[in-house]
Amino acid sequence: MRSITLKNFRCFREEQTAKLAPLTLLVGENSTGKTSFMAMIRALWDVAYRYQIPDFKEPPYDLGSFDEIAYNRGTRGGQVDTFEAGFDPNNLIVFKNDATDKVRPYHLNITFAKDGTVPVPVRRRMTCEDLWIEEFLEPKNRDFRFRVGTEKGSWEFKASLDLGSPSDFAHYAVDPFFYTLPEEVEGLSPLEGSEKITKKDLERLREFWGFCFTGLFRKADRPYASAPVRSEPKRTYDPARLSSDPEGDYVPMYLANAYARQRRVWNYLKNELERFGQASGLFDEITVKHLGKTLGSPFQLQVRKFAGRRKGPWKNLVDVGYGISQVLPVVTELFRQDAAPLVLLQQPEVHLHPSAQAALGTLFCQIAVRSSQLVVETHSDYIVDRVRMEVRDNNIPLKPEDVSILFFERKELDVHIHSLRLDEEGNILDVPPNYRNFFMEESRRLWGL
Repeated sequence: MRSITLKNFRCFREEQTAKLAPLTLLVGENSTGKTSFMAMIRALWDVAYRYQIPDFKEPPYDLGSFDEIAYNRGTRGGQVDTFEAGFDPNNLIVFKNDATDKVRPYHLNITFAKDGTVPVPVRRRMTCEDLWIEEFLEPKNRDFRFRVGTEKGSWEFKASLDLGSPSDFAHYAVDPFFYTLPEEVEGLSPLEGSEKITKKDLERLREFWGFCFTGLFRKADRPYASAPVRSEPKRTYDPARLSSDPEGDYVPMYLANAYARQRRVWNYLKNELERFGQASGLFDEITVKHLGKTLGSPFQLQVRKFAGRRKGPWKNLVDVGYGISQVLPVVTELFRQDAAPLVLLQQPEVHLHPSAQAALGTLFCQIAVRSSQLVVETHSDYIVDRVRMEVRDNNIPLKPEDVSILFFERKELDVHIHSLRLDEEGNILDVPPNYRNFFMEESRRLWGL
């Protein structure tokens, strides 16, 4: 995703667009909508790529019912009837019949309305420059409409649906293969004084429509969303079914399975985990210790530190501090060879020493240039500063445009998202006046100024 647009969603009242990059850092005070922002990223992904009505209560996010999600001004009648969100996909369009071979971005926007207590999609609009395709339902009268348009006009395609509720429409709206554009111009009726659509415009719209289905609406791996607090370490683990989860409960079993059954995968994971462990100062070596002779036996995760050439004793994960068990699910997920194309992380620095937090910043830069797109919500200056230094020092092929810093600033009852950029020296550009005010005031107080 290259950007996210929000309107009337949670604390985001006015329509605003936030820029995403291979590595996006979300910063700001508590309760400024950073978690809600990530929840919407996953919700949009579910609509666009999984053809599903998003569940805004699915862990690790629980945004509540429609009344908790839609913006509320805090006065009588202040609850809005709908909220909107959209995104610009990473892939771009090149129209086959365009002699210029111009690469064009496109945008998907979803409007959500209330059905009972839950939000459901009631409008989907896809745009690419002067082309747009839209289907929507009027929730009150169940009036379904399908429209298309160019700079020359707009047209409507009649479709009959037997709808009992907005949820019925939502199931159709998220399934792009339910509709097909007519092949003949007679299949579209002019609207608002538009003339009859030309065959050329219909061909352009059909090409755009087809690209959306093969480019945007293609099955893709779902984003991995990490919880802000991961699972507690155990002295002994019992073999269990492998199933990914936000808290990382599955990670010990995933590592044990690789150790016992997939030695090539284990060797890769072991090498990457130990490289991070050494860079962060957390551990130098990691292993899986089975407590029986069969693969179904209980097992332990163990790590050890080195002192020069001397190797220390193996220690159980429970006995080496909480930080390792909290960061292990995060880094394991990033090192997986089948890692999700988009990873959403909440406070990965929890329980980590500043030096380990800085090492995470370097790891995020490495992952962003070689595999997954990362969206990281953090309160760690050490992570942000390390990312800035990696851009400046150029040890990793991470360009300034590969990093986006989103600053969430509360303004009375609303929140505004500032999209900040880096220059080649790692300096933060477009900084608003209130950015880092707290830290500057604390420094002045410390210095007695």
